[in-house]
Amino acid sequence: MNSKPVFNNRFEGYAYSYPHKHSYRRMEPVSLEQLWASEKKDALFLYIHLPFCEMRCGFCNLFTIANPQETIVDAYLNTLQQQAETIRRVIKPESFAQIAVGGGTPTFLEMPQLEKLFSIMRALGAEPKDIPASFEMSPKTINPQKLKFLEENGVDRVSIGIQSFLDGETKALGRPQKNKEVEEALNLIRQYRFNTLNLDLIYGTYGQTPAAWQYSLEQAVSFHPEEIFIYPLYVRALTGINKLDQNAQDLREDLYLLAKKFLTSAGYEQISMRLFRLKTVRSSKAALSYSCQEDGMIGLGAGARSYTKHLHYSSEYAVARGNIKHIINEYIAKNSSDFEFVDYGIELPVEEQKRRFVIKSILHASALDTRRYESLYGNKLLSDFPQLGLLLENQLAVMDESQKMHLTSQGTDYSDAIGPWLYSPYIKELIQTFELK
Repeated sequence: MNSKPVFNNRFEGYAYSYPHKHSYRRMEPVSLEQLWASEKKDALFLYIHLPFCEMRCGFCNLFTIANPQETIVDAYLNTLQQQAETIRRVIKPESFAQIAVGGGTPTFLEMPQLEKLFSIMRALGAEPKDIPASFEMSPKTINPQKLKFLEENGVDRVSIGIQSFLDGETKALGRPQKNKEVEEALNLIRQYRFNTLNLDLIYGTYGQTPAAWQYSLEQAVSFHPEEIFIYPLYVRALTGINKLDQNAQDLREDLYLLAKKFLTSAGYEQISMRLFRLKTVRSSKAALSYSCQEDGMIGLGAGARSYTKHLHYSSEYAVARGNIKHIINEYIAKNSSDFEFVDYGIELPVEEQKRRFVIKSILHASALDTRRYESLYGNKLLSDFPQLGLLLENQLAVMDESQKMHLTSQGTDYSDAIGPWLYSPYIKELIQTFELK
């Protein structure tokens, strides 16, 4: 029996996508028409990025700025419309399978701006009333008018960042939020018919105790959310929290295991290391079959990424406010013809396409389909990725009767180590040499 893979640190990094955005680079312009010519376009994912918030949390390294001028938001939406029109004309998407609107905080938009946003979606051919549609929000930016509009226009999943139900912890996270605001916001949301309410929580906050984490989990469950995402605190460069004292004991492992035990006992099924979903939840819409491993994604807006089989692309990425604002201004200054070409991203040769399929599959409850892998790439999975055998040998993964490879419960606990462990040396080097601004 081989020795166990060395996962000394359970928290290496969140492999939510592959390749990581820090592997993107400036490139020779590629025609959008040429790029999408041979792509499957009948089950696309539409992601729209609104890089605006009412506050910038201390832990946040997302592409967003706080409290922009309203003229900037209006100008951004005008450019978003131009980009959508170009995509409709050049890519000619056939149908969308899912929609997600994120940021930033999309509910930072005022009502006329929200109405324009939905008209942009529909002009592109994405109808929220017909397909699963998710919308991100924050406690301070919602009101009855906005929630009623989202409900009536087909949004069936709303996700709200809570992080903690204790004022002291949100303060430590650099998030000026009061628990009273949170409770009022959640009670308000529950007055509307959204199929899924998701709450985001963070563990590993400075000074957080198991008892305090247990309290936040209990409070979250008391609102009966259909989904709960739990995120370990990662201290990122150029974020506000990076300046805080980091000598506190790291309790993230204990806190994660506490949450897993509590949530599964409360009727939630673990879908990934972060996502817990009520076992009784069923989609209210008949969704088209969408595979994040194989189907494309169209991103609208500065900071939004788009995926084809051979190339991932986006605008440039930054964390510092001045650099984000510069990228947004560059985006706003574009015209329709500027969106006909792609000049920032990363090409995916076959070896990286294989690796993406493996990483996106193994870290999720849907599992890694070895037969599908073989039909796509012509090779045996364990021949291409022999290190996966270590997961099987050490009971971090199992192979079921249909030849799907699943992480075991213990394997899921090491997702943030397994994901980066599977990155190629080429992608690791690009990430390490990325200049963060």
